[in-house]
This record gives sequence, structure tokens and C-alpha cells, in this order.
Amino acid sequence: MPRYGLLGKTLNYSFSKTFFEAYFSKHEIPATFENIEIPLIEDVTNVFNSNLSGLTVTIPFKEQIIPYLDELSHEARAIGAVNVIQFIEGKKIGHNTDAYGFQQSIKPFLTNKHERAMVLGTGGAAKAVTHVFNSLGINVVSISRNPKGPNQFSYEAINNHMINACKVIVNCTPVGTFPSHDEKIDIPFEFLTNEHLVVDLIYNPPKTAFLKAAELNGATILNGESMLKEQALKAWDIWNQ
Repeated sequence: MPRYGLLGKTLNYSFSKTFFEAYFSKHEIPATFENIEIPLIEDVTNVFNSNLSGLTVTIPFKEQIIPYLDELSHEARAIGAVNVIQFIEGKKIGHNTDAYGFQQSIKPFLTNKHERAMVLGTGGAAKAVTHVFNSLGINVVSISRNPKGPNQFSYEAINNHMINACKVIVNCTPVGTFPSHDEKIDIPFEFLTNEHLVVDLIYNPPKTAFLKAAELNGATILNGESMLKEQALKAWDIWNQ
């Protein structure tokens, strides 16, 4: 029976396993899906030797996994992050379906007001989100704890002018994930308006403290659940090419 899995460090918060098991059951697909936790990326060699049919990858390994792969898809190479691994003819091929999932989830919400986006975080998910915005012609301002380059700023640098200019704001960090659901990145929420779209890629809890604060200040909000479903279905398509 084909075996699929999610690779990460701490996976008790993830519902990828629940999603795929429900999908397999609904479509009468004889397959299993398991959570595979490893403390260090070096341990992935043991995972690769365990006869898997396909693998998804999450925090903190989306970038660290790349040197252990044989090939990258064009999109994964352009983004610099991998969240899906395809095993074919003895090769481990890295793909990125986060970008596809994010674009599908955000598409119905974009308006002509959304000319600039603020992306919180610079990890693998942030790279996929930035890739999508660039492809849509939306300028991106990146926020990082350790800013580098002309388009990266510190969290302390966020002010009313930046909030006003960036009508889309996306949290790509894990801050606020269950069980730390009271935590949030503290931006000046008071400058948000009903023209803002605020997205949190976290899906557990469904409405994070970050999204609650944004909603209280009039913004349209969106969590990461639809992105997860879209990227997961795309992963299934890749595994079955």
C-alpha cells in the first residue's frame, strides 16, 4: 500500500494527516499518510530510505531540505523552498505547491487597492508568498528580525505610512500557532482600514490573535486553511503524474 507523509519537527498542530486520510477515505484510495518528526534535517536520509511514495515538508525544513534532493522543479528553484517531494525513478524531486495554494486562496480577495504587500517573515512560506505577489505585479515589503537589503525592514520600522501603503499584509511566521494562540506579532493595527486584506497562514486556531486584532480594526481577514487544502491537492496531483 502506498505510504505518504508530512516531514517536520513538531507536527502535533498539523491537520495534513487528517486532511489526506479523509481524502483517501472519500475517494476509496488505498493509501496511508503519517506524520514524520525529525529533530535535525540530517535525519532525513533515514526517512528517504523508508519506502515512501510521496512527502510533504513543513517548518523548519522547507529550505534545509534542498541539498538532500536530486532535482528541483522550476518553481521550487525560483522560490528557494520546497514543500513537496516526488519520488520517481530513484530520484527525489522537490516541488513547491505553497505558491499555487496561496494564489488560489487569495485570488478572490484581491482588488485594485492591493498594489503593495507587506510580508511578515522571510522563511520558506514567505518566499512562496513573495513569489506569488511578484508574479501578480504586487510590490513586496519584507519584514524580518534581521533585515537585509533595500526591501527588508525590521518589525520596529513598521509605521502608519507603511501600513497605509501596503493594503495586503501576510503573516508567514508561526507566531500564534496552537497552543500559543494568545501570541501575535504586534504591528500598529490601529492604522488598518476596511481597504486592507490581512492574511495569516496559520490555520490552527482558525482565527489567530493577529487576525482578531486586524478584524477589530476593520480589515478583511483570511486564514491559511484554504491555502493548505489547495496546496495539498496540488501535491497529490504531482505524486500521481
